[in-house]
Amino acid sequence: MEFESSNSQTKSLYKFMLMMGIVFVAFNLRPAITSVGPLVAMIQEDLGLMHWSAGLLTSLPLIAFSFVSPIVPKLSNRLGNERALILGLVILFMGIGLRFISMTFFLFAGTLFVGVGIAICNVLLPAIVKGKFPLKVGLMTSVYSTSMGLMASLASGVSIPLASGLNLGWGNTLIIWGIPAVLAIVIWVYLAKTKGETQAVIKNNRSHDHTIWRSPLAWQIALFMGFQSFQFYVVIGWLPEILHNKGASMETAGWMLSITQLVGLPFSFFVPVIAGRLRSQQWLVVLLGLCSAAGFGGLLLGSSYSVIMASILFLGIGLGGSFPLALTFLGMRARDARQAGELSGMSQSIGYILAAIGPLFIGFLYDFTHLWTLPLITLIIITGLMIVFGVFAGRDKYV
Repeated sequence: MEFESSNSQTKSLYKFMLMMGIVFVAFNLRPAITSVGPLVAMIQEDLGLMHWSAGLLTSLPLIAFSFVSPIVPKLSNRLGNERALILGLVILFMGIGLRFISMTFFLFAGTLFVGVGIAICNVLLPAIVKGKFPLKVGLMTSVYSTSMGLMASLASGVSIPLASGLNLGWGNTLIIWGIPAVLAIVIWVYLAKTKGETQAVIKNNRSHDHTIWRSPLAWQIALFMGFQSFQFYVVIGWLPEILHNKGASMETAGWMLSITQLVGLPFSFFVPVIAGRLRSQQWLVVLLGLCSAAGFGGLLLGSSYSVIMASILFLGIGLGGSFPLALTFLGMRARDARQAGELSGMSQSIGYILAAIGPLFIGFLYDFTHLWTLPLITLIIITGLMIVFGVFAGRDKYV
């Protein structure tokens, strides 16, 4: 009886640490990127960057996402999920450290490392959730997507106060986000050493001749994720500049970006839970897409405080709900953990190619026109495409 009780306690501790591990990995998936947007002007002034090259600071991690994502299931097959996650977190921490050096080369090299590290964790989390919590995919996706959004919002909001208010500068401000990476590494080292319960989710499963790449539904999910991410990373990278152009101070613009993400947190939690209880998620796609379109439309047509705040709220709802919905599709449209891992790798690869184009292309449009009109019209068109592919992805089918 004493042995059974001890074994039960060990399993309970492992389960608790697994949930905490998922949450702490989620804490690391956005701050190293979202903390850059409010600091772009400061970085540009210090290093003499053009708008298009500053946009590359947001696009470069996404380029890494697109190239690294397809190989993550193979990496997991060799190392196991726990060790693969640790590797991703270590690479992320190295990238954050490199950006501390105030030189253009190290800024971009560190940003590339950040992208590689996050890409590994991005792909593995949906597979781990599908494998460890197969009956609670929606709930666990809610938990980690909300954790992700919370830290992303915090990073956006405190960047300017830390860099300017506390005179830390942009380099010291960016390196602070290495702390969550260290904490996550500690938790996953424990999980990797725990015997019995820990099993590699994708281990010993092959890709079966890449059949996932021939699935129309997988492509629809990938394009829905891509167009949504195009919007999200443009907002992360350029919303402070757009708001500053309309008269807001950079500190205020940074906090408004933070508010955009805070507004999305409840939707980040509840949308996957609601989606998990529905056979078809098509109406959710349309509703969230219309909110995003209203947000970009308000920024295009309005300049008053009330219109800008309404736009911020609509963007928060649309972006806050559509990204976790895309993550939920990765688990719901797959039959098992192996397929979820493959779908995650494929969708994030194709999706983030489109996402990587976003900040760079929008920065180019602004450099070309010196107005935010054409970039905002482009974002409204992208929203329409997201809705179209999301409606297909929302059907009750398996890849």
